[in-house]
Amino acid sequence: MNKAYAFLLGTAFLAVPAFAQQAEPLDAAVVEKIRQEGLKNSQVMDIAFYLTDVNGPRLSGSPGLARANQWTKDKLTSWGLKNATIEPWGTFGKGWEVEKSYLALTKPYYQPMIGSPKAWTPSTNGTVKGQVVLVKATKEEDLAQYAGKLKGKIVMMQVNNPIKTSFEPSAFRYTDEQLQKMAEPVQPSAGRAPMSEEQMAAFRARRALATKMSEMFLQEGAAAVLSSRSGSHGTFFTSNGASYAQDAKPVLPEFEIALEDLARMSRLLSAGIPVEVELESKTRFVTDDPQGYNVIAEIPGTDKKLKSELVMLGGHIDSWHAATGATDNAAGVAVMMEAVRIIKALNLQPKRTIRIALWGGEEQGLHGSRGYAKKHLGDAQTMQTLPEYDKVSAYFNLDNGTGKIRGIYTQGNEAVAPLFKEWFKPFHDLGATTVTNRNTGGTDHLAFDALGIPGFQFIQDELEYDTRTHHTNMDTYDRLQPEDLKQASVIVASFVYQTANRKDKLPRKPKPQPKQS
Repeated sequence: MNKAYAFLLGTAFLAVPAFAQQAEPLDAAVVEKIRQEGLKNSQVMDIAFYLTDVNGPRLSGSPGLARANQWTKDKLTSWGLKNATIEPWGTFGKGWEVEKSYLALTKPYYQPMIGSPKAWTPSTNGTVKGQVVLVKATKEEDLAQYAGKLKGKIVMMQVNNPIKTSFEPSAFRYTDEQLQKMAEPVQPSAGRAPMSEEQMAAFRARRALATKMSEMFLQEGAAAVLSSRSGSHGTFFTSNGASYAQDAKPVLPEFEIALEDLARMSRLLSAGIPVEVELESKTRFVTDDPQGYNVIAEIPGTDKKLKSELVMLGGHIDSWHAATGATDNAAGVAVMMEAVRIIKALNLQPKRTIRIALWGGEEQGLHGSRGYAKKHLGDAQTMQTLPEYDKVSAYFNLDNGTGKIRGIYTQGNEAVAPLFKEWFKPFHDLGATTVTNRNTGGTDHLAFDALGIPGFQFIQDELEYDTRTHHTNMDTYDRLQPEDLKQASVIVASFVYQTANRKDKLPRKPKPQPKQS
């Protein structure tokens, strides 16, 4: 999940239609079978093991993602799903992977450091050993003092996030009080307040300065760049250091490193003590296929009239590269795959077709789900829709880490709230109770919601998602919580099956207006 895009929006229950108040009978016998299969015979951790430890990092466009796409397609087929395919969603750009990475402090003493090449940055020219120069600049004029002083040097960016000891736990679950507060209707809101002119100007200035610095370092002949965004206790948050576009401008090799290592070097340099670093990165660009892909598979519907309709579920399969993308988002993919495995293992007969989608390119801007939506459903800008648009009953998404499901966001669709409350009742003992009319952003359900198709993200305990695992070098299999993922799998399987077998498709919000003529 790209948390840079994540936010909560408020929409209110104003007048709930009478039909929305009617509870529907729940197939309790099937729900109990799903619980038994999912809690006693779960394969969710085995799925997660293959996604993470076996297939490795799954950066968009990388060989690791290609391996995972093929593995998931084959696994879904082995369970009996039909029409499994690795489907292109559109043009992505260059792929990239790390083949070698080494980073160490060598002066005033030797010590290995924690870091990784930033995505889409080039290799060093073999092993590079050089003096570190700390660059402090808040405006372009500040760069003049470094002219002629950076050739062959390793440039270190100024530390902007001081390390602070936290006395709060890094992992937490939602309390009953927090869930109750979340369930309270909120007032209508247009969403995140727009930036003021001053804020927008400051943002543009920062971006312009960053571009200018990158260009200057390259022109001056610096050897490499060291930087860090945030993190603590050896955890660093990773990102891209260059564009993945086919015609991206050249940049220097760059390492993202633990903030403690950056801070130590900064203190030494500020005290006038010379610092030297030895490093090597060997990275490879993948340019033979610029397409991005999603993995799609189906459990065909059995009802003569309803089998052409769709219930969809999914999560994004791509990840960042500094770890193996366990909580973001092998967890969500494993849960969604386990959900369809449960349905197939029980030989349930859904009336509507159930389609699972594992999205690519989410981390760079929801590319996979948005590309799929435009190809299959319609254009969110013009609201020109395709025939399949009216066939989709709902899309369910999971992408908030490894925590158990505690509820669901309705995205302001008040008519589905009574249904979801009823569907959660068999899982109250597992901690899932909350239905909120709030919106949540940042991941692939937005591609459906933008078209007015019911698209939902579940509420999950975030555990240590924001503090330790999300986009970090610590996002590994070890951070996954087996019992939480089992719980999530049975709830998703139940929700998908109930949606597939009810008489009508889920109610929709009013169709959005075109965003452009």
